Amino acid sequence: MIPYSRKGEWLELPLSAAQAGLPAVEAAAVVLPPAFAKKLSDSGGIRMTGGKMRLRLFPEETDRYTDEWSDQWQDVEVLYEDDFCLVANKPAGMAVHPSSSEQRGTLAHAVAGHYACNGERCKVRHIHRLDEHTSGPVLYAKSELAQFALDEAMRRKAIGRIYIAFVVGLVREQSGIVDAPIGKDRHHGSRRRVSQSGDPALTHFETVESLHGATLMKLRLETGRTHQIRVHMSHLGHPLLGDVLYGGSDKLIGRQALHGASLVFGHPFTGEEITVEANWPHDLEELYRKLKRDK
Repeated sequence: MIPYSRKGEWLELPLSAAQAGLPAVEAAAVVLPPAFAKKLSDSGGIRMTGGKMRLRLFPEETDRYTDEWSDQWQDVEVLYEDDFCLVANKPAGMAVHPSSSEQRGTLAHAVAGHYACNGERCKVRHIHRLDEHTSGPVLYAKSELAQFALDEAMRRKAIGRIYIAFVVGLVREQSGIVDAPIGKDRHHGSRRRVSQSGDPALTHFETVESLHGATLMKLRLETGRTHQIRVHMSHLGHPLLGDVLYGGSDKLIGRQALHGASLVFGHPFTGEEITVEANWPHDLEELYRKLKRDK
């Protein structure tokens, strides 16, 4: 664990014996990616004095969301937060970010409002996304350094994303991997499909419980293609309940029965493993009780 304290725009930490005799940029590179340390040094963002080092990691920032959030106030459930990152629990029916310049009421606007109400002036930087009608945790970086580290973790597939889903029918396999590339469906603008010319996509699945005409599944993404779980489960012949776009029925639930159950990621500064869990929303709890009762 790296000991540090926040001093407004600056992060302060004690210099180690190894850092004490180094030039500022090299001392900073002990705790920061070297390229980021150089960028910080070039902007005057490193100070060393009295056995301590200060890094200007939290400059005041603005983006469109910091100006637009007050147009439509939205509460946000925060599952985890510190100086570097935030995990927000997205409800089903809320977009992660707007699809047009006029759209408000997105998770991005809610997060901007949360920052503003806590006196923080930082951009809204989401690290991954969820479909509008999928519920669960979304990870945000609160600084340029955090985004740099978390984006790199995503590229290395080092951020674990676990989902639960209710799918049509009884799945016979207890566990397995769907390794099937996903591309656009040229016959339907919003659909994706398994296609040999598509992007590689891997989904790990596990059968949790057999229910009345449905199966509760646990899924782990190794890649993050658009609609990946929805496409892969439909490809297996078990579309999600409520997912009419991919062959499911909306008789029991009016949205795809998919929820992000947990996120596991390395802290962008300390490297500490962070595990964040999100409880099932009310509609999925009701669906489970009904499917369990009718079994």
